[in-house]
Amino acid sequence: MSDPAITPDLVAAHGLKPDEYQRILEILEREPSFTELGIFSAMWNEHCSYKSSKIHLRKLPTTGPQVICGPGENAGVVDIGDGPDGRKLAVVFKMESHNHPSYIEPYQGAATGVGGILRDVFTMGARPVAAMNALSFGRPEHPKTRQLVHGVVEGVGGYGNCFGVPTVGGEVRFHHSYDGNCLVNAFAAGIADADSIFYSAASGVGRPVVYLGAKTGRDGVGGATMASAEFDDTIEEKRPTVQVGDPFTEKRLMEACLELMATGAVVSIQDMGAAGLTCSAVEMGDKGGLGIRLDLDAVPVRETNMTAYEMMLSESQERMLMVLDPAKEAEARAVFEKWDLDFAVVGETIAEDRFVVIHGGETKADLPLSTLASSAPEYDRPWEDSPPPAPLGDLPAVDAMEGLRALIGSVNYCARDWVIEQYDTQVMADTVVLPGLDAGVIRVHGTEKGLAFTSDVTPRYVTANPLEGGRQAVAEAYRNLVAKGARPLAATDNLNFGNPEKPRIMGQFVRALEGIGEACRALDMPIVSGNVSLYNETDGTGIHPTPTIGGVGLIERLEDRIRGVVQPGMLALELGGSGTHLGQSALLAELLGRSEGDAPPVDLAAERAHGEFVLANAAWITACTDISDGGLAYAAFTLAEAQGLGVALDVKGAEALFGEDQGRYLLACTFDCAEALMVAAGKADVPLTMVGQFGGNLVKLGGTQAPLAELSKLYRGAFEAAFG
Repeated sequence: MSDPAITPDLVAAHGLKPDEYQRILEILEREPSFTELGIFSAMWNEHCSYKSSKIHLRKLPTTGPQVICGPGENAGVVDIGDGPDGRKLAVVFKMESHNHPSYIEPYQGAATGVGGILRDVFTMGARPVAAMNALSFGRPEHPKTRQLVHGVVEGVGGYGNCFGVPTVGGEVRFHHSYDGNCLVNAFAAGIADADSIFYSAASGVGRPVVYLGAKTGRDGVGGATMASAEFDDTIEEKRPTVQVGDPFTEKRLMEACLELMATGAVVSIQDMGAAGLTCSAVEMGDKGGLGIRLDLDAVPVRETNMTAYEMMLSESQERMLMVLDPAKEAEARAVFEKWDLDFAVVGETIAEDRFVVIHGGETKADLPLSTLASSAPEYDRPWEDSPPPAPLGDLPAVDAMEGLRALIGSVNYCARDWVIEQYDTQVMADTVVLPGLDAGVIRVHGTEKGLAFTSDVTPRYVTANPLEGGRQAVAEAYRNLVAKGARPLAATDNLNFGNPEKPRIMGQFVRALEGIGEACRALDMPIVSGNVSLYNETDGTGIHPTPTIGGVGLIERLEDRIRGVVQPGMLALELGGSGTHLGQSALLAELLGRSEGDAPPVDLAAERAHGEFVLANAAWITACTDISDGGLAYAAFTLAEAQGLGVALDVKGAEALFGEDQGRYLLACTFDCAEALMVAAGKADVPLTMVGQFGGNLVKLGGTQAPLAELSKLYRGAFEAAFG
C-alpha cells in the first residue's frame, strides 16, 4: 500500500497548524514521508509536547529537601525516610488524564487510564500501593451521563481490581460544563528503595533498544493527537483511537520489570503510553542526548500487514521500551519468557542526533531526534484575565435543615458508597483508612509509617477567580492530609482546561497556575509530577477549569494518626474562625441553583498556622475533618454520620453554618482534651471555638432538627437513586 500524498487537509487532520508544517519543511529541507508526518504530529501535539503550557509550568516549585526526582520523568519521587534494615524508602507518584478516550469509550478509556498511570509508577522501580481517581461528569439528566458514570466507574474498578492495587481516595462531581467532555484523572503511588530508582534517559552508544510486554496492534493509533483536539459531531469516528487494556498482562509486566530491574540489566526504561513507540523512543534518546535507530520488522505484532505509520503511532497497552546492558541480554530475555511476555531487540542507540525508522528494508523515517522533543514548538500564547465575578445578590432566608438536605441529597455531596463499593479498597491488606472523608491512608509495609493520599479542586472557585481557585485546590489538599495527622510532603497536578488558543481560557490557566505555585511554596508542597490536559471543549464550549491536585502526606507512626472515630458525648470545636462567605458556595448551587460572588480568599499564612496547630496537637484530637464545601454544617453531619451519631451545633445563620471560608477544621474530642486544645490555641494565637456536641439520634442545626436515620437514608441513597 502506497503512502497518501501530503496535502493541507492531511496536515490539518494530524493536528498540525500551517506554520508548524512550514517549520517541519524547514527542518527537513524536504517534504516529510507519511510516517514522518505522523511522528511529528504525535510529538508536537499538546498532549506530548506541552507546547502551550511549558513556559508557565516552569514557574511551579518543584524542589525541596524531600524531593528525589521532580517533573520530567515518568513519575515524581519523594523521600519518606528509613525502611526495613535501614534502607531509605521513597514514594513514587503521579496523576494523569484520560479524558477524551473516556468520553468516547467509557470503560476502556477509564481502564487504560488506570493502566497507564500504574506503568508510570512501576517503570520507576516502585511497586504500586495505592490508586485514586478524580471524575467529573455532566448533569445527571444529560442523556449520556448515566452511560459515562457506569462505564467509567466499571473501567476504573475493572482494571485496578484485577491488577491488585487498592483505590483509597478520589472525587466525583457533576456540572453541566462537563456534559460533552467528562474528566477522568487517574492517580497511582508506589514504594521503592530510594537508591534503586530507574530513569528514562538512554545512555551508551550501540546499546540494544528492547521492546517488552504485549504485542502491538492497531488500537489507539492517533490517540495522542485525538486527545489534543476539541470534540464535535464527528466524535463517534474517533472510537478506534481508544486503547484496549488487559490488567492481567499488566500485572505480569510489572512483576517481570521489577524482577528484571533487580538483575542490573536495565540502563533506562520508559513505558509506551501516549504516541506509543514513537514517544517512548524519542524521549529516551532526547533525555540521554542520543539518537535511536528502530527496525520495525522486529516489533512483535498481533495484526497482519501493519504499516510503519500504524506501528509507530499505535497505543496498544502493557508495553515498555528499554535500553539494555548487552552483556545481560540472555538473562533479561529469560525473565520475560518466564512471564510469557514478548522480549525483542528492536533497535539500538546511536551517537548521531537522528531518529531512524526502518520497515521492510526501507527507511520510513529519518529525522533529527531533538527537534521532536526538547526543541519542539513552545508558545507563549496571549491571555487575558477573567472578568470579575457577578456580585452575590440578596439571599432569601435559609432554613438550616432544608439547606443540609439539599446538600446531602445532591449527587455532588451525597455519600459515594455506590462508587466505592465497586473498587477494591483493601487488596494488599495495607489500607488503614478507607476512601471517604478527607484522605485515604495506607501503611508502609514493614515499617511504622503511613502514607495519606487525597485529590482536590473546586472548579467553581477556579471559574470565578482562577488565582484564588488555584490556591484553594492546594490548600484543601493540604488540609485533608493534615486532618489524618499526616505531614504534607508533595503534590502532583492534573491541569484540565479548555482551548488554550482562546485568551480567556489561557488566562484561567496562567492565573490558576500562579495560585497553585504560591500555595505550594507557602505550604511546602512542591509539585513533583503532573499532566496538562487542554482542549477539553465540545462544539466550542469548554469545561470548568479543573486543576486537580493530588496530595501525599507522611505519618511517621501510624499509631499516632488522627483516627477519625467520633464517640458519643464528644465536643465539636471549630478551628480557624466562623463561616461568613457564601459566594460560589455549595449551598448557593444546590439549594438555590445560583452561581454568584467571588471565590473565598485563601490566607496561606493562616492555612499553614492552622495546619501546624492540628499536627502539633494531634494527640488531643480524636477526629478531624476540614471545613470546605457545605461549610460547618456539612462537615459536622458527615463526621458524625460516619459513626452513626447525631450532632447538635450551637451556631445559627446561613453564613455560620454553610459559609466556605478557608483554613478551617472541625475537631472532635473529649471535654478534657478540649480544655487542653483551648489552652494550646491561646498560646499559638489561632481561633478555636466550641460549636456543639456529637451524639444521640438527631441532627440539630440553627434551631431546627431532624432524625439522623432520615438524613442518613437520604445521604446514603441519593447516588444509587440517580445512577444505580
